[in-house]
Amino acid sequence: MIIFLLAFPVISILFVLFGGRIAKCIAFGSSVAELIVSFVMFSHYQYNSNVQFLFDQPWIPQLGIRFTVGMDGISMLMVLLTNILIPLIILSSFKKEYSRPGLFYGLILLMQTALLGVFTALDAFAYYIFWEMALVPIYFIILMWGGDNRVKVTFKFFIYTMAGSLLMLIAIIFLFFQTTEHSFSHQAFANASSSLSPTVQGWLFWAFFIAFAIKMPVFPFHTWQPDTYTQAPPQGTMLLSGIMLKMGTYSLLRWILPIVPLGVAEWGNVAIILSLISVVYGSLIAIGQKDLKRMFAWSSIAHVGLISAGIFSLTLQGLQGSMIQMLSHGINIVGLFLVAQIIYDRTKTHTMSELGGIISKSPLFAGLFLIILLGSVALPLTDGFIGEFLLLSGIYQYNVWMAAVAGLTIILGAVYMLRAYQRTILGEMNGHTEEFAPLHWNETLVLVCIAGMVIFIGVYPQPILDLTGPAIKNIVDTINNQIYTLR
Repeated sequence: MIIFLLAFPVISILFVLFGGRIAKCIAFGSSVAELIVSFVMFSHYQYNSNVQFLFDQPWIPQLGIRFTVGMDGISMLMVLLTNILIPLIILSSFKKEYSRPGLFYGLILLMQTALLGVFTALDAFAYYIFWEMALVPIYFIILMWGGDNRVKVTFKFFIYTMAGSLLMLIAIIFLFFQTTEHSFSHQAFANASSSLSPTVQGWLFWAFFIAFAIKMPVFPFHTWQPDTYTQAPPQGTMLLSGIMLKMGTYSLLRWILPIVPLGVAEWGNVAIILSLISVVYGSLIAIGQKDLKRMFAWSSIAHVGLISAGIFSLTLQGLQGSMIQMLSHGINIVGLFLVAQIIYDRTKTHTMSELGGIISKSPLFAGLFLIILLGSVALPLTDGFIGEFLLLSGIYQYNVWMAAVAGLTIILGAVYMLRAYQRTILGEMNGHTEEFAPLHWNETLVLVCIAGMVIFIGVYPQPILDLTGPAIKNIVDTINNQIYTLR
């Protein structure tokens, strides 16, 4: 089944490319099939820390390269997130007409395969291939269907990402030569790191962390993100914010914490400080934004900064909170960017001062927007509350003052989100909003699904905690034991 997950979107591309007007329908059908298989795998998943659905075959045996993929609870959650959001992202585009639709939707499916590969790869070579593969489709999606400034923005995004990838590749090659069996396997890397000094692990930590920090992004590696999110087409922005940035946060858990524990012990405090700067800086810049879509982009930096800080707290609550918040942030931010696009399609503006009174024209849209917004500001009984509560609890156990700074995200988030809602939805109608059209059926369906998940996860998060709990506990125990032993 795991090979089906990776191969089926690629096979579907052959039909999508020549699908013409029904390309979007073929892509949607493919993504729904992926979602069904994901739920079947989830129903068969055994709640423990072992890797399941393992597929391990030689790939280039002369170089010690194997194609090894599998899932623990962390991977399973990321696979579910990917395969839940991809059909919603495709469905959200049903009323839009893109030039060369076969290519557009084919690139989305290619990106789906790359993302699933990143989340399931247990061999560093395969992981790196999938990591780089994810850059190709989003690069062309932005370059071919983005805004007026797309060429400059895409070039900056590409350079940032490639620079980080080069550092990660150097670290991977170095670790390969440290393994006794010359292997790229995750376990071989973890074993080899036990013989490395804290200084060497520190260098490896930064080589990996910079690559992941660019992808998330975390201050000061964030400058590509707001422009890229703004210039990307709506579905490109949703892919970037909802799923692609999770490659970075997921990789912290998979490829930094178990591989270079002494590097984490030495430099984790600096990583938390950078993450908290992202929280405060991103929130303050979001407050000053006049453009709705750009404000959502800056809010994403703040939320991901909190996830990163929780991961480096090395506490059970912090890591569990990071997993729930990865899921919640992916759901919420896709909903918010869809809201921004719905408003733009009807008013031709993202400027909040030019909006207002939309609730009078479309109360259903206003209500669904409010539910998603409240999830983003972590109101109790929404998905955002569970994740942020656990993240702040984990950071509090690490350092009280850092937790106080991290807690500012709740206050500042409420300021810019609620003010944006007041400016865009409430108040008096004007020339831009007086002809605000009702929601299309596909927009309604996507927003209802997202709002439903916001409430369901907030009310009943236990399945997520059960799914990720054993794998998270195994990571925390392994790190603590390795740090104690190596010291």
